[in-house]
Amino acid sequence: MNWFTDVLTKKYTQFDGRARRQEFWMFTLISFLISFGLAIVDSVAGLTKMAGGSISPLQTLYALGVLVPSIAVAIRRLHDIGKPGWWILIGFVPCVGAIVLIIFYAQDSQPGSNDYGPNPKGDSDRYSDHA
Repeated sequence: MNWFTDVLTKKYTQFDGRARRQEFWMFTLISFLISFGLAIVDSVAGLTKMAGGSISPLQTLYALGVLVPSIAVAIRRLHDIGKPGWWILIGFVPCVGAIVLIIFYAQDSQPGSNDYGPNPKGDSDRYSDHA
């Protein structure tokens, strides 16, 4: 749960630096579960019907609340594999974009320090080019 709360509190708008796979995927998983739970609450409480039948108000508010930290952790994840954050825009390419991003997000951290900072795993000295 710390992975989720750290992204929301300490790194809410931090677009620089690097994020480990575990930080990214745990944030994504917990966020998905919360969103799914809110959709159920919206449906059971009848809020979906009150909003026109296709909108889940609580789920939508939650999605808007985590939009910026979701983008920030995704960009930091791309930095961790040595890619610039602009690669996140490939997600707008239908079908192929999402697949490319999933492959990038699943890759292991780039060993040692890179242009975006030290390895968040803490093993930067072991793989350093300066050693």
